[in-house]
Amino acid sequence: MEKLILPEQDIINALCVYVSRKKQIKPEEVEVELMFDDDTGFSAEVFWNGRKQVLIMSNLIEAIRLWIEEYLNGDPFAGIKLELDDEQGIIALIG
Repeated sequence: MEKLILPEQDIINALCVYVSRKKQIKPEEVEVELMFDDDTGFSAEVFWNGRKQVLIMSNLIEAIRLWIEEYLNGDPFAGIKLELDDEQGIIALIG
């Protein structure tokens, strides 16, 4: 099976949907900043209604699984690997 590359914008969209469902707000009300640190790995800061929350790697994977299942009609349990790409930013390799 060929690997699917999920671009940074799709990861951000997935996190907006994920957080909106947890907080019972609209995805458009969520802002996301993806981050990478050599020590802690991948994470994201999410903002809504004047609030801020830091999501860790497991939250990112959970959000991407939701996106794969509902928006790409794919297998949410396919392997997911996040990578930092010099040109594309943070991407997810799926499959």
